[in-house]
Amino acid sequence: MWRRLGVLDLIRIGLLILGVVFVATGLLPWEDALASLDEIGPLLIFLVAIIVLAELTKEAQVFDAIAARMAVLGRGNYAALFFLCTAFASFITIFLNLDTTAVLLTPVMLALAPRARIAALPLAMTTIWLANTASLLLPVSNLTNLLGMEKIGLDAQEFAARMWAPQLASIAVTMVFLWVFYWRRGERRDLRYTPPLLEPVADRVLFGAASAGCLLFIAMLLLKAHVAIAATAAAAIVVVAFLVRARDRLTWSLVPWQLVIFVTGLFLVVPTLSRHGLSDLMTWMVGTEGDPYRTAAVGAGLSNTINNLPAYKAVETVIPAADQGRLLALLAGTNVAPVITPWASLATLLWFESCRRHEVKVPMRRFLLTGTGLAVVGLLATVWTLVRFS
Repeated sequence: MWRRLGVLDLIRIGLLILGVVFVATGLLPWEDALASLDEIGPLLIFLVAIIVLAELTKEAQVFDAIAARMAVLGRGNYAALFFLCTAFASFITIFLNLDTTAVLLTPVMLALAPRARIAALPLAMTTIWLANTASLLLPVSNLTNLLGMEKIGLDAQEFAARMWAPQLASIAVTMVFLWVFYWRRGERRDLRYTPPLLEPVADRVLFGAASAGCLLFIAMLLLKAHVAIAATAAAAIVVVAFLVRARDRLTWSLVPWQLVIFVTGLFLVVPTLSRHGLSDLMTWMVGTEGDPYRTAAVGAGLSNTINNLPAYKAVETVIPAADQGRLLALLAGTNVAPVITPWASLATLLWFESCRRHEVKVPMRRFLLTGTGLAVVGLLATVWTLVRFS
């Protein structure tokens, strides 16, 4: 079993073991550990349900059908395809979580590339950049949003009302960077592309059930249902359909155990470190002046150094709950800016693995330089918009 585990899996397991050791040795009091785990219970239920929903939706060919129809609708025009792809990736990120875009939409788009004779790299960069920068609008869009919802004290509609303008700003900047560095004529192969032939879905019942499950999830969010309840109800519909039509495709590999282990370990390790000096360091870094730009910059820097989830959790502990502006600025830093290093977000790590499996070369120097530009410009525009419209 250990031979089948990758380096990332071992890191996640090691984080959980470290957290258990902290509890066992008393570095993290038992009561604090229970409170921390109680906080993430609903979050883990949501995480499992939304990943199962997304995985089965991909298996039902919903994403494939939409991607192929987008290419047909573009009629060979790259500009039209660009707007359709950015809209699709943004929609999936906003409503079905950034990991869905990075893990499930990426292979769909890469599979579309040879069918339409499209260069794969522009499609791949669209999915990973928008998986991060389009994850500000709703609590479900990013795990960091869910981590901060209780302290921020906003429901989904109130959160969206505060973040719609910053979200538009981050997406707009991302689209400019995508077009200039990956999509324009000089960065792709041809003047036009060949629209692919549409293929029928293998099972219309599964296709319909998966589509209905996704629509139900979105509808329940709009009706202010708890995200864990909404995701579980939607996933249940699709699971039942697969039980009836394709039971052999329901495997334990659908359960994102790696993320569950990582998040659980994170919620044991970060509180322990915060009790033993980390909070003092974070207070020194973000300052006491209440500057949202500085807070966002610290979140961005830590995200690209250690990963955005521990970065958010570490900084959040030193920001008062009453300071909503800085908490939202921190989310901007940990959501929009993790586009520089490959380990800045879990989505980026998973995206690189998907590109490797599909034999898509990602020029690392170009990835780092363009990502740095997007992180700086995108974060400045996002935080300015957040302050301006608050």
